[in-house]
Amino acid sequence: MTQTDTTCPYCGVGCGVSAKVVNGQPQPVSGLEQHPANLGRLCVKGSALHETLGHDGRLLQPFIDAQPVSWDHALDTVSRRIQQVIQQHGPQAVAFYGSGQLLTEDYYVANKLMKGFIGSANMDTNSRLCMASAVVGYKRAFGSDTVPGCYQDLEQTDLLLLVGSNAAWAHPVLFQRIRRAKAQNPAMKVVVIDPRRTASCDIADLHLALRPGSDVWLFQGLLAYLSQHDGLDQDFIEQHCQQFETTLQQALAQAANPEQVAQQCDLDVAQLRTCYQWFRDSRRCVSLYSMGVNQSRCGSDKANAIINVHLASGKIGKPGSCPFSITGQPNAMGGREVGGLANQLAAHMDFNADDCDRVQRFWQSPGIARSPGLKAIDLFAAAERGDIKFLWIMSTNPVVSMPDADRIKRALANVDTVVVSDCMADTDTMQYADIGLPAASWGEKNGTVSNSERRISRQRGFLPPPGEARPDWWIISQVGQRLGYRQQFDYHHPADIFREHARLSAFENNGQRDFDLSALTELNQAQYDALTPLQWPVNERYPNGRQRLFDDGHFYTATGKAQFVPLQATAALSVSQPPGRLIMNSGRIRDHWHTMTRTGQAARLNQHISEPFALLHPQDAKQRQLSDGQLVEVSNQRGRLLLRARVSDEQRHGEVFVPMHWSDRYSARARVSSLIDNTHDPLSGQPQLKISLVQARAYHPDWQATVFSRDDISRPGQRPLLQSLDYWASGRNEQGFFCELASRGDSRDWLQALRQQMAQQSSQPLHWVSFDDPKRRHYRRAAYDASGLVCLVYCRSGGQNSSLLNRAWLSQQLATGQPDSQLRMALLNGHPPGPQQDQGAIICSCFQVGDKAIQAAINAGHNNPEALGQQLRCGTNCGSCLPELQHLCDATAPTEIA
Repeated sequence: MTQTDTTCPYCGVGCGVSAKVVNGQPQPVSGLEQHPANLGRLCVKGSALHETLGHDGRLLQPFIDAQPVSWDHALDTVSRRIQQVIQQHGPQAVAFYGSGQLLTEDYYVANKLMKGFIGSANMDTNSRLCMASAVVGYKRAFGSDTVPGCYQDLEQTDLLLLVGSNAAWAHPVLFQRIRRAKAQNPAMKVVVIDPRRTASCDIADLHLALRPGSDVWLFQGLLAYLSQHDGLDQDFIEQHCQQFETTLQQALAQAANPEQVAQQCDLDVAQLRTCYQWFRDSRRCVSLYSMGVNQSRCGSDKANAIINVHLASGKIGKPGSCPFSITGQPNAMGGREVGGLANQLAAHMDFNADDCDRVQRFWQSPGIARSPGLKAIDLFAAAERGDIKFLWIMSTNPVVSMPDADRIKRALANVDTVVVSDCMADTDTMQYADIGLPAASWGEKNGTVSNSERRISRQRGFLPPPGEARPDWWIISQVGQRLGYRQQFDYHHPADIFREHARLSAFENNGQRDFDLSALTELNQAQYDALTPLQWPVNERYPNGRQRLFDDGHFYTATGKAQFVPLQATAALSVSQPPGRLIMNSGRIRDHWHTMTRTGQAARLNQHISEPFALLHPQDAKQRQLSDGQLVEVSNQRGRLLLRARVSDEQRHGEVFVPMHWSDRYSARARVSSLIDNTHDPLSGQPQLKISLVQARAYHPDWQATVFSRDDISRPGQRPLLQSLDYWASGRNEQGFFCELASRGDSRDWLQALRQQMAQQSSQPLHWVSFDDPKRRHYRRAAYDASGLVCLVYCRSGGQNSSLLNRAWLSQQLATGQPDSQLRMALLNGHPPGPQQDQGAIICSCFQVGDKAIQAAINAGHNNPEALGQQLRCGTNCGSCLPELQHLCDATAPTEIA
C-alpha cells in the first residue's frame, strides 16, 4: 500500500486529502487532519474522489482531425501552426484559454509562453467567470490582488456576512467550520444576503433576500448609516486611507435614507436596519462574498462597496475582520499569481512599462506583450469574427460554461485551428477540437495550488497517467521548445518551474509587491516534494508565511494608503422587469461541480439531484399551471431549456434558479449558459451570469420513461437513440446508468428503436420480458443476456412521474445474475418483493440515506439532526446534508392547537 498527501481538486477551500493505493487500485480517500484548510474534514465530493479515477471516457492518445497520432506528430503540428499564424497574421491571432483546474506550474509555463515568447497577452481563463471582479475590487482598494484574511477569521468574528454565497453547498467544509464556530459562540451573528433562501440560511440569524443586482445599494446605505450613527473609525481612515470624503458624499447623496435603500433592494426596512446596527456594533466582522457578487455587470463596484465599509469601520487587518472573497475553483488564486488573466502579466505585475521590462529581462524573452489581451468574452467574439486563427483551450469546457454558449460553438467553428488539452474525450468542447491532447488528471498530476486564503499546497500524483496522457506543463514546454526556445522551456520536473516562479516573485521586489516567495527560491526537488501548506508572502520577514495582511496599515498603492472608491448604485434589472418574464439565476448544487466532467463519473454524486431543474416560487408556478416534478420549458431569444420543475418558496417570486452543471453530454436541453447574454462588468470583463430574462411554460409530453441499464445509452456512440427525444437526462448509478426521458409521439416507436440498437451492439443474444397496460399506455421492459439483467425500461403516459420506482434497489439488480420468476415480476413492478423499505430520494450522499428512511426515523422520535445522525449516520461525515435534515425535522414538527 502507498499513501500520498495531496489536495482536493474541487473548490477554492483547498482541502488536504490522504489518498491510498492498494495493488494499483485507489481506495476511499480521507481528509488530512493536519491540513489547516480542512483539519480532516471533507465534503461529499471530496469523499467520492476515488470514484472519479476510472479511465472510462478518458482521452488516451493525441489526435488530429479525429485520427490518432503520436505525441511528436501532434506537438510538431501545434508548433508549426502557431508559427504559421504568427507569420501570416501576427501574434494577436493566437490565443490561449486556461482554467482554474490547472496547477500553478502548468499556468506559469502557459503564461510565459504566450506573453513572453509568442508575444500576445491573449491568454485568459475560466477564472474570468469566477474571480475577475474580486480582483478589480482588491486592486482598486489595496493596490494589489490581496485577500487580506484567513479561515481562522471566520471562527474569530462576531458578525459574518455571507454575501452572494451559498457556502453550505459551494464550500461545505468551510461552512461546517462556520457552523461549529457559531455553536461554540452563540453570540456570533450570521447574516445571509442572497435573493434565494439557500441551505446557508440554516445557520442565519437574518436573511436579507434582496432584489438581484441591488448589492451596491445595500452597502452604500451601510456606509451612510455608519457615518450617521457613530460607526466610523476616524483614526484608521485618517492614518491609512484616501478618498473617503468623496466616497462618503456619494453614498449620502444616494443612499442616506434606509427606507429608500430598502425599496431599491426590495427588503423590509426593519431587517435592513438590524443588519446595519449589527455591523456598527460588532467589534469584528467578516464579509465572505462569492459569485453572487462577482458574476454581475457591476461586480467590481459590489466588491468595492463591501471593502469601503470595512475600511470605514477599521474592520480589516485584524483577527476576525476582513472583506474575504471566496474562490470557486481549486487554483483560481494560483492562476492570478502567475498572471493567468489577460490583463495581468506575472507575479502580480501589470502591463506598465517597468513591469514589462522587468519580466522580459527575467525571462530573457525576445519580446513581451506590452498591453492587456482579450478577456474571455472579447476573445471568443474575436474568434467568431475570424480574428483568432489559433486557439488552445486547456482543461475547461467553454461551450458549457461561457455565456451565450451557442455563440461559443460558432466561434470555435470559425477558428482555423482549435487545440483542446483535456483529460476527457467526450466534453462538449472537445467535439470542436481539430487537435486533441490527452492531459493528466487529478491523482496523476504533480504541482501546487493556492486556496482562497493564499495558502499554497502540494497536489501530488499517486497513479500513473493512463494511455499517453501527459502533464500540462510538459505539453506546453514541449511546444515552447519546438518554437525555438529550448533553453527557456527546458523543465524536467515541476520543482524547476516552481523555483523559477518563486524567483520571479522576488525579482526586484524589495517589499513593493504583495506576492513574494523569495524564501522558497532555492528549494531542491526533495524539499519541494515535502513542501507543507503555507500562506504567502513567504520571505525573509515571514519565512513561515503570513496569516493576515494590512495589520500594519500598509497597502500596496503608490501612497501606501488604502483607497476608498466612490460608487454609483444603479437600478436593479427587476425594477423594470417586463410582465410575464422571470429573472433567471444560476449557480451550483451540492454534489456536482462545474460541467460534471469529474463528478459525473461518481455514482453517489448523481443521486442527490439526478436531473437538471428549474426552481420556481409557488405563485409563479401557479400562474403557469405548473406543478412540482412537471417538465418546464425555460426560454428566451437565445435558446430553450427543458427542465424538471421544482416548486418552493425558497425562491423569490418573479425569479427562477437553474443549476449550471448539465451539459450536452448529460442532457438534451439544459446548458443554462445558452440563455445568458454577454452583459459583463466593464472593468473586470466578468459576465453577468446571475441575471437573465426568461419565460417559462409547462411542457406536456405524451410519454415519459425511466431507463436503468448496464451500459450508458447516452454516451456519444449511442446518441442517435436520444436525439429524436425532446427531453433526456442521464447519469451513473451504483451498478450502471440511468436515463430519464420524455417526448411526444408514440412511446412504442422509441421502445422498438431501443430494442434494435441494443441488439446491434450486444455481443450476446438478448431476451426481453414485457409487461404492458395499453389502456393506460404503460409499458415495461426487461432485457437479459446470459450473465443477467442488462436493461430495465419503465414507460408511462403523459406527465405521470416515476416516484413509485425503488431506484436504489433497481440499480443494484444490474449486478445480479439471472433472476427467478418472482424477482422478474418484481423488477417489472419496479420495487422489491416483500417488506424491503424504499429509502426514497437520497439526502445524505455519504451514507446513502434517503428521505423516506429519514422521515420514518423522524416519525419514530429522532426529530433533530443529531438524533438522526446517531440513528442513520446521515449528517455525520461532511455535514453537507445537515440543512436538509433540519428542514425535514422542521416540516414534521407538531403544530400547536389553540
